[in-house]
Amino acid sequence: MSDAEIRIADLNQPDHQQAVLYLLEAFSRDVMGNGSPMAPAVRDRLIPGLLAHPTTLIFLAFLDEQPVGLAVCFRGFSTFAAKPLINIHDLVVLPGQRGHGIGKRLLAAVEAEARGSGCCKVTLEVQENNQRARKLYAAAGFRQATYAEAAGGSLALTKLLAPS
Repeated sequence: MSDAEIRIADLNQPDHQQAVLYLLEAFSRDVMGNGSPMAPAVRDRLIPGLLAHPTTLIFLAFLDEQPVGLAVCFRGFSTFAAKPLINIHDLVVLPGQRGHGIGKRLLAAVEAEARGSGCCKVTLEVQENNQRARKLYAAAGFRQATYAEAAGGSLALTKLLAPS
């Protein structure tokens, strides 16, 4: 397992801001991310937007003080459990650091925070063809949600909205 140190990001710290931007840029360029660099306008809005969003929760992984991974999360609420939840929106480990347990450590940190804050679950989405991530998530206990057998499994759907 990696010696990476996992920290909750403080987006008021410039070094944490830069780490988040660096890691999300790497993820954006990855084929399982956007497959292209982050748009400059998005990059400019990202940190202010994360700071303004009331439920932002980010975990950073550092190896020898260098950022190597992150989990961008948002707190939500389950109406059926009447308890909070944490959604992992992005999980990133730099390509050269994959396979060393950093993703596993990030997931464990998110789970520990969720348990400590009384959450009923941790949710995430994963690209269908991202077999490496799917294997990691399965090993950490993530499964397709099924709330009632007759309803079948839960699917994540998206409707993109045109910019206004």
